[in-house]
Amino acid sequence: MTRAVSTVTIESAIAGTFRRVLELDDLDERTDFFAAGGDSLLATRVLSAIAREYDVELTFDEFVVDPTPSGLAALIEVAP
Repeated sequence: MTRAVSTVTIESAIAGTFRRVLELDDLDERTDFFAAGGDSLLATRVLSAIAREYDVELTFDEFVVDPTPSGLAALIEVAP
């Protein structure tokens, strides 16, 4: 599927999801979800939001490899 949204916009949107889920205001595109206080249960909320927004099913294992908005945006960009 071709995505009309740029990686930067995806990064910003995922950072917003992190802010909402973690209830923190000072997160950016390089924030590590787990270092910021996230856990596996909250990560599933982020993954669900990504699935709804981008129609991409990322796995928890993929999330753990680079748990930042930038890392997740890169995975979304290359997803089939």
